Amino acid sequence: MIPSSGPFEASPLPADAVELGRFLDAWGVKGWVHIQPHSADTRALFESPDWFLLPPEARFARGFSAFPGPVRVHVAEIKVHSDGIVARLEGVVDRSGAEALKGARIHVPRSAFPAAADGEYYWVDLIGLDVVNREGVHLGVVRDLIPTGPTSVLVMDYTETVDGVEKTAERMVPFVAAYIDDVDLNARRITADWQTDY
Repeated sequence: MIPSSGPFEASPLPADAVELGRFLDAWGVKGWVHIQPHSADTRALFESPDWFLLPPEARFARGFSAFPGPVRVHVAEIKVHSDGIVARLEGVVDRSGAEALKGARIHVPRSAFPAAADGEYYWVDLIGLDVVNREGVHLGVVRDLIPTGPTSVLVMDYTETVDGVEKTAERMVPFVAAYIDDVDLNARRITADWQTDY
C-alpha cells in the first residue's frame, strides 16, 4: 500500500477537475504505469506537472488499496510508447508500486489545460452545449463525443413526442467544418448546418 503522505499527498479533488484517463497496469520494472486516456487529445495529461487521482469506481475497486480517497501526485516523466502512453510518478519506484495503481482514475483541473489552438476545442468544453441549426431549430444538447479516426461526432440528446408521449432521443452530427458553422463557448451554443430529419 502506498501511503497518502509522501509522494501521494491526500488532497481534495479541485472543483473543476476533469477525468482524463486511468491506469491500466505496470509497464516495465522501474515504476512506470501504462495509461488509458479517455480522449485522443492528451495535451493536458502531458502538460500538467501534477495529477489528482481517485480510486477506481466501486465495481472495479476489488483489491485496490493504494489510497482511500483523492490524492495529488507529481508526474516525473510521461511519454508516448508504441502501445500508448506511459508515465512515471514521483515516489513509485518499482513494478509492485505501479501495479498497486491499476484502475486509479486520473484527473486534471480544467484551469490547468493548455490553451486550445484557434478553431480547436476540448471535448469537455462541448459537453452540455445546445446545438441549433441555421434556422434556429434546437437539435439537442451535447452529451458525448465519439472519436472516429481523424474527426469526432457530436452525440446529442433531444426530446421528441411520439403518440403524445415525450421521450428522449439521440441525434449525431459530425464535428467537422462542413457541418459546424460556429461554436460559441460563452453563449454555450453550437450552430450546425443540419436538419431534424437527417
